[in-house]
Amino acid sequence: MSTFKGKVAIVTGAASGLGLTISLKLLAEGCFVALFDLNKNALHTWFGSEANAQIMPLDITKSKSVNASVETVFQTFGRIDILVNCAGITGITNIKSHEVNDENLRKVFEINFMGSFYTSKAVIPYMLKENYGRILHIASIAGKEGNAGMLAYSASKAAVIGMTKVQGKEYAETGITVNAMAPAVIRTALVEAMPEAQVKYMADKIPMKRCGTLEEAANLAAYIVSDENSFTTGFTFDLTGGRATY
Repeated sequence: MSTFKGKVAIVTGAASGLGLTISLKLLAEGCFVALFDLNKNALHTWFGSEANAQIMPLDITKSKSVNASVETVFQTFGRIDILVNCAGITGITNIKSHEVNDENLRKVFEINFMGSFYTSKAVIPYMLKENYGRILHIASIAGKEGNAGMLAYSASKAAVIGMTKVQGKEYAETGITVNAMAPAVIRTALVEAMPEAQVKYMADKIPMKRCGTLEEAANLAAYIVSDENSFTTGFTFDLTGGRATY
């Protein structure tokens, strides 16, 4: 997509999984990419030789750090065109709601929801100056349907979808689109770390009877944050192999 040449993107969770794959795709398409992740070593391993990559280790649950990092990106490149929020954790899974740990629930919400809120809140003023922006929040089919045994994750992703609907409407006349993507099971490190019983529960619901790939998710993400996606906002794109048909 030639529309990415010269654009400036921020990707959270860029050191692994979907964030890594999307970052590599945007770089390959000519984007300048600021890479937000706690894992400094992994960022340097993957992007240390990339001329168009800006490595920025930080904790996205700290609003002051997010604001300072976004300001640095703007000062470096003079604009911010794209934000992709990939950072996320599942938290403790395969447990009933009455067994959920309060501290773990808060941690999941801090990363999955508050992190996406902090970053979008920080970039939107810069996008408003240009009357242009593309924001993509990575949600989950669990946020639409709820996965048993995953209260913290499902509820946090439902909150991300709710925020997407609100932001999409709020900025609909500004040239900024805000959308979400709701994958089913994608074989990432995050999924590999989950109990196999939990993964099987999710995969069995997919009519295609397979997991999605990182490349499939990155391809859809690239369209969502491209110039071509100009009349869809506040929407959650499904990537579910036929599980979600609404």
